[in-house]
Amino acid sequence: MFNGRFLLPPTVLRVIVHAVIPFRLTFQPGVSIYEQVVYAAKKAIIAGQLRPGDAFPSVRVLSKELKINPNTAHKVVSQLMGEGMLEVLPGIGTVVAAPTASTAAERGRLLRTQLEQLVVEAKKLGLNLDDVTQAVTDHWERLDSTRNGRKP
Repeated sequence: MFNGRFLLPPTVLRVIVHAVIPFRLTFQPGVSIYEQVVYAAKKAIIAGQLRPGDAFPSVRVLSKELKINPNTAHKVVSQLMGEGMLEVLPGIGTVVAAPTASTAAERGRLLRTQLEQLVVEAKKLGLNLDDVTQAVTDHWERLDSTRNGRKP
């Protein structure tokens, strides 16, 4: 103990610091950092790595740990809150929100832009509908197995 405070060895501090971002992210050139962080967080929530009520890192923690601009981190959290994936609980902080009730059509509309991008890219690559359907099925099943605690 030093001046009434406990000191932790640097190795313990390192473990604590790196455990605060609950999703994996490797920045890719050519795609905005903001989009990559939002995508990684959404993927973690949808795949079940982050469950309703789980704490989500603060803007300050996101900024520091991912080494991104605080304004970008704020934009990420605001986007996820706007989409209903995160909520702020007074006295607790930002947490993963419980999924909201919606119709299949409403949920499908959320993917309209991504689906169009997928189809355009698939056509550019010369893929047919069966190839795209199989790829989507493979990814779907991989995420389901991850969510259920099984490794793909």
